[in-house]
Amino acid sequence: MGTVLALDGMGGDLGPAEAVKGAVKALKEHDHLELILVGQREALDPWLKTVEVSLRPRIHLEGAPEVIAPEEPPAQAFHRKKGSSLAVGLRLVHEGKAGGFVSAGSTGALMAGALLTFGRIPGVHRPALVQVMPTRQGKGVVFLDMGAHLGASAEDLIQWALMGHLYAEKVLGVDRPRVALLNVGVEAEKGTEEVRRAYRFLSSWDAVHFAGNIEGREILSGEVDVVVADGFVGNTVLKAVEGATRDLLQSLRQELMSSFTTKLGALLAKPAFERLRHRFDAQAIGGAPLLGVAGVCVKCHGNSTAKAFAAGLGVALEAVEQDLLGAIGRGLAELQKAREKEASGHGAK
Repeated sequence: MGTVLALDGMGGDLGPAEAVKGAVKALKEHDHLELILVGQREALDPWLKTVEVSLRPRIHLEGAPEVIAPEEPPAQAFHRKKGSSLAVGLRLVHEGKAGGFVSAGSTGALMAGALLTFGRIPGVHRPALVQVMPTRQGKGVVFLDMGAHLGASAEDLIQWALMGHLYAEKVLGVDRPRVALLNVGVEAEKGTEEVRRAYRFLSSWDAVHFAGNIEGREILSGEVDVVVADGFVGNTVLKAVEGATRDLLQSLRQELMSSFTTKLGALLAKPAFERLRHRFDAQAIGGAPLLGVAGVCVKCHGNSTAKAFAAGLGVALEAVEQDLLGAIGRGLAELQKAREKEASGHGAK
């Protein structure tokens, strides 16, 4: 038996069809993967019947009669709708029937549900949402927190630096990831007191390859592998980058179609444009893991296509098979020792 993951078949804006197509794509890409598709039977059954016969033994349906709508109050909706696809999927992981859960449903409900169902990994102050953003060099940069919490203490930033480091290393396969704090300048004395406190500790702790501060204009440069910020800043940066990328590509397309000469140039440069579009394709990234909860949970975009669902399942699969939760638990234990040593006056190392 391979690794089993649960997939929310009801949460996406594009309907169950994309979730099922994404499940099929993931099964084809990972021959040791098995899936539990969670949702309303009457909505999912017609699409499951279209799945190739050879794949059907590896995908199973778990009925969930309710759906949490995006506009519902997150915590209340999770408590009230115990039969929702989101709640049932999380329970499957908690009960050990699945190794991880992937959903494109309400972000707030998923975070509240994961915390209530799994609890935190011992030692975690606040979980964080992670997003892999494209970089100029094409490797991608791990960015957290993306909005799970709008504020952050120095301790939060330090823990997120550790969790981002472990995610880049275990799930993305980055050797000794370079970790930076997002700040208004690269100098050690810049930023808020909490950021400066986090900087001082990370500078003296050799468990994380700390690269210092990084300014906003360098996030996508590829200079570092992990960028840490509080959730308010992280979410604002993410949306600003998404909007700027969208508008820039649309403007470029309009300009290229404005005359016969530019159309001819666009035709000749089409392979380069396709590579650029692929590099900035949010659907290829898949999803944002919620790090710090005691269960593997990946949040996909609400407008996820089959490609995004398959990528999100790939992220969850890697997290399960690389024992990301265990690595975070062990890392936090070492962090606690380092903090105690620092408090006693002996330094972080």
